[in-house]
Amino acid sequence: MYAASVSVFQRYLGQLAKMLQRAEASGLDPNALLQARLVPDMLPLALQAEIASNFAVRACAPLAGLEVPPFGEAGNSFAALQARIARVQQFLAALTPAQLADGAQRICTDQAGQASVSLPGAEFLALYALPNFFFHLTNAYAILRQQGVALGKADFDGWHAY
Repeated sequence: MYAASVSVFQRYLGQLAKMLQRAEASGLDPNALLQARLVPDMLPLALQAEIASNFAVRACAPLAGLEVPPFGEAGNSFAALQARIARVQQFLAALTPAQLADGAQRICTDQAGQASVSLPGAEFLALYALPNFFFHLTNAYAILRQQGVALGKADFDGWHAY
């Protein structure tokens, strides 16, 4: 469970941090970027990045049998988003494989909009937490691309080279 959760979240939160650094250095209006949306009824970049970060904790805390800690202030600047990612990375780094050893069978509960989700840990991670994390991460990437930030697939996953 550790490799399927903590390691994945650590890697892709690192990619998100790099994409946000690239956006901040792009010379584009930071406030416009942070409030940019793909379509009017979707969440803006700042919230997409914040929710992606939060999902790492919302997934790993219950898998480890821990309460989800408070997330802190909203990310209304690139610095605040980077600080949030750093706090989440610290939380993840403090987890051990032993803490998640029984996570696959542990019943994990989370709030999904107006619905409550309770699933065994393996299903919670594979069918709920990871898809939601990647949904918000992908939307953050897509917003940045739409707004003209020079990013590509290699920036998203860190594996590709073009």
